[in-house]
Amino acid sequence: MEQKRLDDSLHRKADWKNWGTYVSDRQWATVREDYGGDPWTYFPHDHARSRAYRWSEDSIGGFCNRFQNICLGLAFWNEKDPIIKERYFGLGGPEGNHGEDVKEHYFYLDNTPTHSYSKMLYKYPMNEYPYGDLVSINAQRGKQDPEYEIEDTGIFDKDEYFDCFIEYAKGDQEDDILCRVTIHNRSSDREAPIHVLPHLWYRNTWSWGYSDRRPYIHRHTHNQLVSEEVHIGKRYYIVQTSDAENGNGTKEDINYLFTENDTNTQRLFNWPNSSPYVKDGINNSVVNGWKDCVNQKSGTKVAAHCKKLLAPGESYTVKIRFSPSEFQEREAFQDFDSIFTKRKQEADEFYDNIFKANQCGFDAMGEDLKRIQRQSLAGLLWTKQYYHFGVDMWAKGDPAHPRTKPVTRNNHWDHFYANDVISMPDKWEFPFLAAWDLAFQMIPMMLLDIEWTKRQLILITREWYSHSSGALCAYEWDFGDVNPPVHAWATLEVYKHIEKTTGVKDLDFLEQIFHKLLLNFTWWVNKKDIKGNNIFEGGFLGLDNIGVFDRSTPLRDGAKLQQADGTSWMAFYSANMLKISLILARERNSYESIATKFLEHFISIAKSITSKTGLWSSEDGFFFDSIISPNSEQHQLKVYSFVGLIPLFAAEILDYDTLQALPKFKERLDWFVKYRPNLVKNIAPFTALGQNKSRLLSIVNREKLELILKKMLDEDWFLSENGIRSLSKHHKDHPFTFEEMDACVGYVPGESDVHIMGSNSNWRGPVWFAVNYLMIQSLRTYHEYYGDEFQIEYPTNSGNIVTLDIIADDISKRLISIFQENQDGTRKFAGGKPIFAKQHWKNHILFNEYFHGDSGAGLGASHQTGWTALVAKLINEIKK
Repeated sequence: MEQKRLDDSLHRKADWKNWGTYVSDRQWATVREDYGGDPWTYFPHDHARSRAYRWSEDSIGGFCNRFQNICLGLAFWNEKDPIIKERYFGLGGPEGNHGEDVKEHYFYLDNTPTHSYSKMLYKYPMNEYPYGDLVSINAQRGKQDPEYEIEDTGIFDKDEYFDCFIEYAKGDQEDDILCRVTIHNRSSDREAPIHVLPHLWYRNTWSWGYSDRRPYIHRHTHNQLVSEEVHIGKRYYIVQTSDAENGNGTKEDINYLFTENDTNTQRLFNWPNSSPYVKDGINNSVVNGWKDCVNQKSGTKVAAHCKKLLAPGESYTVKIRFSPSEFQEREAFQDFDSIFTKRKQEADEFYDNIFKANQCGFDAMGEDLKRIQRQSLAGLLWTKQYYHFGVDMWAKGDPAHPRTKPVTRNNHWDHFYANDVISMPDKWEFPFLAAWDLAFQMIPMMLLDIEWTKRQLILITREWYSHSSGALCAYEWDFGDVNPPVHAWATLEVYKHIEKTTGVKDLDFLEQIFHKLLLNFTWWVNKKDIKGNNIFEGGFLGLDNIGVFDRSTPLRDGAKLQQADGTSWMAFYSANMLKISLILARERNSYESIATKFLEHFISIAKSITSKTGLWSSEDGFFFDSIISPNSEQHQLKVYSFVGLIPLFAAEILDYDTLQALPKFKERLDWFVKYRPNLVKNIAPFTALGQNKSRLLSIVNREKLELILKKMLDEDWFLSENGIRSLSKHHKDHPFTFEEMDACVGYVPGESDVHIMGSNSNWRGPVWFAVNYLMIQSLRTYHEYYGDEFQIEYPTNSGNIVTLDIIADDISKRLISIFQENQDGTRKFAGGKPIFAKQHWKNHILFNEYFHGDSGAGLGASHQTGWTALVAKLINEIKK
């Protein structure tokens, strides 16, 4: 049935994706809500309960329609906290010793592509939440210290917490929304109260001076509410608890607390409120017992106040239904549980089909691998978010709140306007568009929903997202920044997946994006190759602190940084654009000459990066960044990092059939070898035939490949038990020092110890899934060309000689092992913390942003089931 819903959505027979888990985990302290100059201080967490958001909403376990006209979400209270828990708490960038960080435990457990069934878990302490403790102790810690997490406070030690499971299901109609909240007292000896507050509220669209038309929610019948908004019409809302269901009363009086989603100006700015009913009215009523801050009739925000004293081990359920159809109150929940049972069964069937598509086979997977793959894909679906941001409107301010000072951030991107559901890197730590993250996210997403995947990749290239110059947007903090050009690669991967799984050659999809990427490629050539010598810059290029200094900062005295990764990414980009143009040329002849153009680009870049004046060191057998002084002196920065491994990504197979079908292209290829030998002498030879008469397009020839792999596959250098490190362990005892800038790079396998790029990520030792995935793909490409004839020692100095495909498989297994359950019940991502081996924790998995270079412990953003969901694709590719 889930596949049928996807098919109906594709063919516009139904709109099953209109409603989903699209509400952000954090809206406060974002650039789009910043009207003061510093997002962290202008709109902190303390303001969020009282201040109306301008652009979109946040919540715990939120659900909304694609334009977020109205939202459902949950709040809880334990009678100990100073505020209700209606959003996750975390530290802002300046507060954390390693940047922003959520200080809660929640897990995305299940979801389907149409959000017909979804499930998550929030762990809510019975004792007072340690807001002050988390802020003050993290403030005392430095870059060398670990982060102080909520479990470090001891608040979970005695199992004195509630497991709050939040589930959503859709009825037989796409807009019939059911929510089931099940609370478990996990204490073995403590009775404790829990307040469950299901919320329904409208996004504030009336306070900004464009229209003062307010939608409404008001009481309709005894326990039923009605809401109406111009875009979504009338809808009905009803709540029931397990007390009523179990016969503790034939009729239940739900206490609905109404208020308005308006800013409490009195609290925040000492301005009198125009109404007693403001955004934090429900909080003030529940926590402080204030009577005049809510009403029992109507508002734009409402919560059902449900409470229960739970005995040890006891559970409590609250049911919510939100539908365009009016209910007979006694009938509203008659089919409720059966719908959940059915949707859960359909979700199981959907994922069973995904498991069966894995190369290792359904029966060989084991329950733990299935759990890892399913939760990673569930997290990927939960991190879809309604993203609303218009740069021009934001920069000018609204009619009701005009700007008084000019804004410089994103000032060349005033055309940018987002009003879409977009795949986010992490809905708390990175609750904003990040283009290169999104490209990686679409690789596992294509296992779930091809239509959604294609639409996301196309969306990023549309004219209101990309720049007229050809630049693609980077991320909200600076849309004009430069990320690695991986969009063509992702597009190509999706095209190949569609052809492999369906037999369809989706040339229209490929062509649509290719045309936009022609502009982007030209932008790269014109803007990032300053001297026109095919050696590229680009800045930090997504690898935050990997360099000895901030690579986005201009060098003094007119010196220029030439980047091995920037240049290699452009070779990679050229190879991908070449491959796409060859695919199109086999069906549409006009593309053959374009393919030739990208071949020329690739050869020129490959020649430049491998020449004596390039970025290759024959002495060290590695690629390095280089500083060029104004008098053209070159100084290589000999840091052994992933910067020097990225050249291996620029590898593409030219298959025999394609070359035979495109004789003009083949002729041009052979012409280069014959008449421009100086351009191709340092790279892989085009004329040497590999497996199945294929040819290899690669920056590195066999000799260079062997030299680089010798270091990459050495466990004292790059290879760890958990994948390929971002910086060689060699630098642990041999740090690189750049005396001209008094800067140093050493091996730091955990959190960052420097402040570059906010210090909330680290590329000086940890393992990152995105680049590891590309490396695994590259090894498979080289094996496809060289075959079993190319063998190398793995690991280096082990005496074990294997082929490249076996190495690719083993690195995949090392990455997957981060999440697998060990014999003692632990998982490496948990960093040895005992709490994660407990009964109600051990099967709930976090997919972090990156992982400790030695231990595999999860680091950075804790819910980065954006690109870390690539583990699902790795599992998909495992062979028996």
